[in-house]
Amino acid sequence: MPMTIEHLKPHIFHQFDKELEDIRSRVMAMGGLAEKQLADALSALLNFDGKLAEAVIANDSQINDMDVAVDGACIEVLVRRQPTASDLRLVLAVLRTINDLERIGDEAKHVAKIALRLVDKEAIKDRLGPLEHMGEQVKQMLHQSLDALARADGQQAVLVALADKNVDKDHDFIMRQMLTYMMENPHKIPDITPLCWCARALERIGDRSRNICEHIIYLVKGKDVRHANLEQLAEEMAAVRQQAK
Repeated sequence: MPMTIEHLKPHIFHQFDKELEDIRSRVMAMGGLAEKQLADALSALLNFDGKLAEAVIANDSQINDMDVAVDGACIEVLVRRQPTASDLRLVLAVLRTINDLERIGDEAKHVAKIALRLVDKEAIKDRLGPLEHMGEQVKQMLHQSLDALARADGQQAVLVALADKNVDKDHDFIMRQMLTYMMENPHKIPDITPLCWCARALERIGDRSRNICEHIIYLVKGKDVRHANLEQLAEEMAAVRQQAK
């Protein structure tokens, strides 16, 4: 059974436990909003929905406010409680995660701004299929990374991080396809170029989701894997789990 955030060792001070639980709740709420912003931005793009795009742009300030609030709560805990071991790793992992979530919010807003520009360009709808597929991949990756965070599941975090390679492949495919189309249809360049920007924004969200997974592995394992071989780590963790059965 994977360790959950709630399974982390209770602190001797009840108030400290409450402070850590508050931080956990806040980062998960921020993650939920980032998920919604991404889903709404993609829906606005695919359905030429200007009102929804405007809502995504307006709601970005909520993610920014949550980023500042959680960051402040973490700094206060570090200063007042001077946490060690798993408590310290939790606070550091949250600080790193909220930075990635804030950037994911920025990329979702970027997609929404592009969607707003393309509201009257429904003629390009037949070019959106690959972007829709890539968007679904990225949404799933973000959702699964947040699920792994909620459950402090290091093994799932490794598997989700590895999925970023598929997002990168989607990005490369879309860029090749779009560039070929623009070379063959130069008059379409102004309409198609923004779709390339969307693909780039989605690729960055995939990168940020991978980062969140790396923070989870640090939280659970106490190991910095930002430059590690994740395929090998996945094999090692699967072997350990198999032995434990």
